[in-house]
Amino acid sequence: MTTGTVTSADGTTIGYWKTGRGPAVVLLHGSMESARSHTLLANALADEFTVYLPDRRGRGLSGPHRPDHGIQTEVEDLAAVVEAAGAHLVFGVSAGGLVTLEAARRIPAIQKVAVYEPALLTDGTKHTDWLARFDAELACGDVAAAMITSMYGLDLAPPIFKVFPRRLLAALTTMLMNKEDRAAAPDAITMRKLAPTIHFEGVILAEAADSVDAFRDLRAEVLLMGGSKGLAFLEPARDALEATLPHSRRVEFPGFDHGASSDPSNTNQDGKPENVERIAQEIRTFFASVRVHP
Repeated sequence: MTTGTVTSADGTTIGYWKTGRGPAVVLLHGSMESARSHTLLANALADEFTVYLPDRRGRGLSGPHRPDHGIQTEVEDLAAVVEAAGAHLVFGVSAGGLVTLEAARRIPAIQKVAVYEPALLTDGTKHTDWLARFDAELACGDVAAAMITSMYGLDLAPPIFKVFPRRLLAALTTMLMNKEDRAAAPDAITMRKLAPTIHFEGVILAEAADSVDAFRDLRAEVLLMGGSKGLAFLEPARDALEATLPHSRRVEFPGFDHGASSDPSNTNQDGKPENVERIAQEIRTFFASVRVHP
C-alpha cells in the first residue's frame, strides 16, 4: 500500500492508504478502528478497484478532532477523499457507515454506498446517555473505566460480563491495554490511543439519531448489510432504511457479528478472513457497474 493526504474543509489533514487498480472505492472504518482495520477487505477488492482507506480524525495519518466535531465535519473529511480519488463508490461500517449514508445525501458524486451495520439509532438517547460518565472517567485518566462505560452504554458487553463487577472488568481491560502497549510499534494505533475517539463517536450517534426519514430522497443506490449475531439495537434502523430508501438491497449474513468486515485484532477477536471475503463478494457484485449521474 501507498499513502497520501488531502485537506478537509477546515484545513485538517486527512491521510489515507491506497492499493489496487480500477474504479476508486473509499472504505470508511468504524469505532475503535483505523484505516488499517480493513486491510483484508481492501486486498480482496484490489484486483478490481483502486481502494482508498482514510483514517478518520484522531487516528494514524489524520489530524485531530476539533471541539465542535460532528456529522458535518465527518462528511467534509470524506468529501475531500472522494474528490481526490474521483470516487463514486463508498463502503462504511458502523459509525463509518452512518457517515457514509449521510455523505451520500450531501455529495452528488457518490452514486453507490455499501454499509455494514450502520450506527443509525432509532431509540433516541437510550444508547448515548453514557457520554457524560465516559467523559468524566476519561478526564480523570481512567481509560479502562471509560471504555467499560462505553461498552455497556452501547450494549457491546457479552452477557457473561454482567456478572462481573465493573472494577474487575476495568482491571482486566487495563492489563490487556498494557500488554498491547508493550508489544506495539511506536506508530501502532492501540486501544489506549483510540479510546478518546469514542467520545466523538457518541456525539455523531446522538446527532443523527431518529433521522431515518432524512434518507427518503437519497439518490444513491444502497447495499444494506448486517449479521445475525451483530448489534441487535442497530437492526431496527436497517429495517427502517430498507422501507425508506428508494434504491436499496438488503443482505443479512447468518452467523456474522458486528466486526465481520474488519481484520481480526485485539478489539475484534472473532474476526475471520473468510467472513471478510464473503462481504467482499457482495461489495464487488454491487459495485460492478456504476452510472455516473450528471
